[in-house]
Amino acid sequence: MMALMPAHAAWKIVWSDDFKGPAGTAPDATKWTYDLGGGGWGNQELEIYTNQPTNVFQDGSGNLVIKAVRMPDGSYTSARLKTQGRFAIQYGRIEARIRIPYGQGLWPAFWMLGDNISSVGWPDCGEVDIMENIGKEPLIVHGTLHGPGYSGDSPLTAKFELPAAQRFADDYHVYGVEWSPDIMVFLVDGHRYYTVTPSNLPVGTKWVFDHPFFLLLNVAVGGSWPGNPDSTTVFPQMMLVDWVQVWQNTSPEPPRR
Repeated sequence: MMALMPAHAAWKIVWSDDFKGPAGTAPDATKWTYDLGGGGWGNQELEIYTNQPTNVFQDGSGNLVIKAVRMPDGSYTSARLKTQGRFAIQYGRIEARIRIPYGQGLWPAFWMLGDNISSVGWPDCGEVDIMENIGKEPLIVHGTLHGPGYSGDSPLTAKFELPAAQRFADDYHVYGVEWSPDIMVFLVDGHRYYTVTPSNLPVGTKWVFDHPFFLLLNVAVGGSWPGNPDSTTVFPQMMLVDWVQVWQNTSPEPPRR
């Protein structure tokens, strides 16, 4: 299934991955690399991230699979992919078609970090959480911006809920942002549900979404926000990513907001 066409006809795809590789193969190494290891990742998470085929692979039918596994010793492994050093983007429409996992303690996400993170650190680099879900909220996804003075427990954030009490884990949905100078618009299935501009920032803080960002996909397990898995949580759990696409406007006109 292809992406929803951005509203402005001059937008063109400038980067994409549709994960059409053979079953069991790793995603394209020219496009993706990995964060590896454990240590909580600043959120008291439990998983150890790997690049092993037990945790990340293409399924042969056009999906990237990120698989969270409970190991025999009670530890957890998963994967966190990123385009850092391969691709970064400043402004455009960034979206992915994803079927998220479910269950207490699961924390799937599609997000971006400023590519200057190695020099300025977080949160000064900026973070755009295009889609986050915590398993104890199966009906809700969140769109969020973190920056200096509005990060951690006090970000700029909104939630989106499907009609008729539908669970996000029951089907694929398209998660995206439309990003232009001084504006970020969050979308689910083409519905614009949250708009952020510098006017929304806390007094005295800085808009840091004016430089290139790289993309990330991951499934965390446990942490300060979702809480830890419990007796109701079934493992393994898989996040299926059908495609990721980045569009940019090739005309001088701004995209419709």
